[in-house]
Amino acid sequence: MIRTVSLLGLDFADLTAAAAAEAIAARPERAPFGYVVTPNADHLVRMSRDPELAGIYRGAWMRLLDSRVVAAMARGCGLPVPCVATGSDLTSLLLTQHIHRGEKITIIGLRSAWLPELKARCGLAQPFHYDPPMGFDNDPVAFGATVAFILSHPARFVFLAVGSPRQERLAAAVAAIGRAAGTGLCIGASLAFLAGAERRAPMWVQRGGLEWAYRLASDPRRLACRYLLDSPRIMPLLLRERRAAR
Repeated sequence: MIRTVSLLGLDFADLTAAAAAEAIAARPERAPFGYVVTPNADHLVRMSRDPELAGIYRGAWMRLLDSRVVAAMARGCGLPVPCVATGSDLTSLLLTQHIHRGEKITIIGLRSAWLPELKARCGLAQPFHYDPPMGFDNDPVAFGATVAFILSHPARFVFLAVGSPRQERLAAAVAAIGRAAGTGLCIGASLAFLAGAERRAPMWVQRGGLEWAYRLASDPRRLACRYLLDSPRIMPLLLRERRAAR
């Protein structure tokens, strides 16, 4: 039984990334499709405004906190805090330590041009790969085609790398059909980091809880709104939870 910690309406698995990877890898290969979400501050704020999305996060087989900043803020508010297990660390551990030799995985997202580098760096067999068109989540035909690809290319691990909330909605749609097996991993840019398509912050920056600042500096036009306007709204949510706890 995995210990959980409740925070902002979600029961988070209180696991390190290494322990989470072991638990995921231990799932039976033909277990009904379950998905793993790794919410950060941006995800949690968005979830607070969207009950449907909140239900998708609650429906995940495992939830892992992907934010040292949220953890520090929650701790400062006197709230219980689960272990931080980032999606990037989880993905790296699964690909380098828990994939069987020659095992096929399924990847949704990541440009085809980066697949050779990902394979070389992680020692992977040729994966099942589909990169859906931009805006696929707003096009029922394109969304259905993406779901159909996952169903027709079964794998023990299905890496969903199309960004939030698209990847979470995709995972929930696959699970709702009830015919798939394996584990869907909603892991955002993690594969891009491993393939070298994007550069992850140095370890000392990650440990200092400043990975968000590193990413912001690397792509301010795309990330400024998310990190400077949306994510700070996590603090009122934490304060409200503290008041409710009292």
